[in-house]
Amino acid sequence: MPPVTLILPPVLVDALWTHAEREAPRECVGALGGHMTDGGAEAVALYPLANVSPDPERTYLADPGHLLRALRAMEAVGLTLVGLYHSHPHGPEGPSVTDTRLAAYPVPYVIADLRTRRLRAYRLPEGSPVGLRFGEPRE
Repeated sequence: MPPVTLILPPVLVDALWTHAEREAPRECVGALGGHMTDGGAEAVALYPLANVSPDPERTYLADPGHLLRALRAMEAVGLTLVGLYHSHPHGPEGPSVTDTRLAAYPVPYVIADLRTRRLRAYRLPEGSPVGLRFGEPRE
């Protein structure tokens, strides 16, 4: 079961927004590495990935090779996949039908809505919200 709360430190929030803005009007996609805690997860690293979707302004598809390298890099430093993120340059704030259909990992999916400048997280494919807390992870 995915974490109930995902902690994102400010430096990762800034990096996520920078990635989303740089890729706009294309959707960005990336992975979050960190540590699982009781009922939650703490992200400590962000791994931008290439969006290889044939329609990148409306959907995302992480390059499988890039994702595999990110997962191996996490493992090499004792981290685990604690979330995936992507942007919605034109909305909606919540998961799209495609987001729900393609969800494959039991981690929170963070969506960066560039129109409203909001980050939200969901369990997919069911679509239930996951709490986001912005702050420094515990050491």
